[in-house]
Amino acid sequence: MELTTFWFGLIAVLWAGYFLLEGFDFGVGILLPVLGRDDRERRLLINTIGPVWDGNEVWLLVAGGATFAAFPEWYATLFSGFYLPLLLILVALILRGVAFEYRGKRDDAAWKRRWDYCIIGGSLVPALLWGVAFGNIIRGVRLDADHEYVGGFFELLNPYALLGGLTTLTLFTLHGAVFLALKTGGEMRERAGRLAAAIAGPAIAVAGGFLLWTATDHHDPAGWLLSAAAAVALIGAAVATQVRREGWAFLATGATLVLAVFALFVTLFPDVMPSSIAAANSLTVDNASSTPYTLKVMTWVAVVFTPIVLAYQGWTYWVFRQRLTVEHIPVSPPPATRETV
Repeated sequence: MELTTFWFGLIAVLWAGYFLLEGFDFGVGILLPVLGRDDRERRLLINTIGPVWDGNEVWLLVAGGATFAAFPEWYATLFSGFYLPLLLILVALILRGVAFEYRGKRDDAAWKRRWDYCIIGGSLVPALLWGVAFGNIIRGVRLDADHEYVGGFFELLNPYALLGGLTTLTLFTLHGAVFLALKTGGEMRERAGRLAAAIAGPAIAVAGGFLLWTATDHHDPAGWLLSAAAAVALIGAAVATQVRREGWAFLATGATLVLAVFALFVTLFPDVMPSSIAAANSLTVDNASSTPYTLKVMTWVAVVFTPIVLAYQGWTYWVFRQRLTVEHIPVSPPPATRETV
């Protein structure tokens, strides 16, 4: 296997891991106002992802860094052409991270409500825009002979890409609801399970339509197979939510996201960013890659450090594996009253 193909596959794995892990983080944030009826319940929801959300974001950083090092031309074209949507994602992720840290610094309802809005928006915006971005990459964008994006912002908001955005939004929301049913106990577990069962139907319709559209346009046998496997996994998740088998449902929604990402990358290969103007203008794994020596050094670094990172993150999930209930969340003290003179 050529190193360019290896790194293209590794980047696909990194994005699949990011969608698998950060996907339920986004889902929990989106569902914060739906399942969190009071401050104590919202704190419970936040605590389910408190120990892991920042570790999950590492997958995005590594995916971006790997793209920059292995395919600098792809990185440059992507981040210049998609500058505004990627900036919106970055701002949303920053606000979300700050909100997790600052929400509990003051025992004031208005203070907490404002940070809750940041968590909700910081989860919803990336959940939508990642699908829009990937939809445009798969569909192809206006690249000239110098591999520069010459289209406008509103060209990125085409029907196929918007359907991709709705797909990631609904799948992440379902993934988050299933995670909460798996991670919590008592009444919250029941409410999250019922909500997951209600979301499963729309998720099947939206994601199925996007995967079918993708497979029909590209006629890639491997893409068809992976898309079909993702659809079967999603249907399995819907069945598992109906019978309240949270563990199986979470495995199924996770498999759906991983298989869907692999289907998109397999469909894309050997391009990394196809041009809708002319096929000769497309960026491929060959014309967008770094030098062979750079790829060789990166490969050794990945072989050494990837197992260490995976082992550490797996250990983190094992340590914080227990279910949480509202009873685990202490009641906030009443707000202090200012004495009048």
